[in-house]
Amino acid sequence: MNRKVLFSLTILTFFFAGLCQAADTVKIGVLAKNGPAKALKQWQATGEYLTAKVEGKNFEIVPLDFDAVFPAIEGGKVDFFLINSSMFVTAKVKYAAEPILTMINSRQGKALKSFGGVIFTTSYNDGVKTLADVKGKKFMAVKGSSFGGWQMAYKEFVDAGIDPFKDFAGVEFGGKHDNVVFAVQNEQVEVGTVRTDTLERMAASGAIAMEDFKVIGKKEYPDFPFVCSSKLYPEWPLAKVAGTDDSLVAMVVSALKAMPKDDKAAKAAKIVGWSDPLDYGPVEELQKTLSVGAYGK
Repeated sequence: MNRKVLFSLTILTFFFAGLCQAADTVKIGVLAKNGPAKALKQWQATGEYLTAKVEGKNFEIVPLDFDAVFPAIEGGKVDFFLINSSMFVTAKVKYAAEPILTMINSRQGKALKSFGGVIFTTSYNDGVKTLADVKGKKFMAVKGSSFGGWQMAYKEFVDAGIDPFKDFAGVEFGGKHDNVVFAVQNEQVEVGTVRTDTLERMAASGAIAMEDFKVIGKKEYPDFPFVCSSKLYPEWPLAKVAGTDDSLVAMVVSALKAMPKDDKAAKAAKIVGWSDPLDYGPVEELQKTLSVGAYGK
């Protein structure tokens, strides 16, 4: 065999090997609500866990900011995705996505399948004690597409007969949960909202002190350990895009449901594990009520 033929065969071998490798890569898009570095730190071990458990597949975690999620789903750039519950409903309605599992969070020693939103001000703001008192005040949320960091609180205001966009002095978006907390602390705005566990997490890290804040419209739930102002909704789902192979889905579901709670992937993600998908109907009803997400005007 001459050198030219040998060289050509070598090139073809590498080419087809590359195609096979690409075909074996399974991409999981993850909403990077606090930036891509933190998303990878939290979920990279889950990709490694699945790579070890699902033979012949290499799982890649793809951090996605809020604006990149739906283009990735619509364009077939991911096979699975982990995003907030409201964004999932939009993907279900618009792109025929399906939930395959629900994340079980691990917070303060409790396994939690649901979460909420908390509306808060500074503890010394005597002018804001109820939802109605927020009228005429500057308000900050995380993002328009943030479920726990905006839409849950928005729903509470609407149910109380309050239109934030008409009744508040202004509605601003801080981009990240921590930004909202600091904006309220520094009196850039008078009232803010973030997802439950944000205040406690920041207090545990020493960034804030819980006693410096006051919860507005506080609600109590048995066995739910965080301050909360809203209804509780199901945690984030892991979902598949319309074209993902059912046999692959079955292997992923089986592997993740079998994940021990002390596995390094579970610890990195700060979860207990995964359950069968919960009912996301209440989330869809919220979208309809607020005309957001899949039901936006």
